[in-house]
Amino acid sequence: MDLTGIQNALKDGDINKVGELTKAALDEGTAVKTLLDALIGEMDKIGVRFRNNEIFIPEVMISAKAMHAGLNILEPFLSKSGIKPVAKIGVGTVKGDLHDIGKNLVAMMFRGAGFEVLDLGIDVPIEKFIDTAKNKEVNIIAMSTLLTTSMGVMKDVIEELKKTGLLDKVKTMVGGAPVTETYATSIGANGYARDASSAVDKARELLGLLKRQI
Repeated sequence: MDLTGIQNALKDGDINKVGELTKAALDEGTAVKTLLDALIGEMDKIGVRFRNNEIFIPEVMISAKAMHAGLNILEPFLSKSGIKPVAKIGVGTVKGDLHDIGKNLVAMMFRGAGFEVLDLGIDVPIEKFIDTAKNKEVNIIAMSTLLTTSMGVMKDVIEELKKTGLLDKVKTMVGGAPVTETYATSIGANGYARDASSAVDKARELLGLLKRQI
């Protein structure tokens, strides 16, 4: 089956059409991995357009939702096909911050790039990040905030991860409007991302994953 229709529907953010065409492709015998690669490849292109200011957050969010429509169709077949997530990431807005739009967009982009995401929610206490790193087999802990008053929590989480020896098994990423790369470096974070698309690239870089060709 020609996958252009699915990719165009994803680019247009047509949630229903992505789901319908993905199901039709499966019914016609298209391999699950072929469909997954087509969806991820198109989502990568959307990420590049977002990073280049060719499209903006509303367009990315609707395309991400369309991506999920396709993933929901594929999900029951992924484990049967032996296809595993590229990595597992815990994502949350830190304690003291109730904002979730940026965090949700980052989580969507991670899922669209083939990562398994544990969405820890908003106002996440230090203990929950630590428990996730210790018991949920995540490869990365990703923290965000839109408030300068909550930035210190990121440092506290990283210091606690260091005390418990968990920094040997997980990487840390930070982001959000007031966060800078300089700040990320100063608190010992492994990575900083200024937006959702950059977060995907940084996660791949931290885990030594080859970036998909656009």
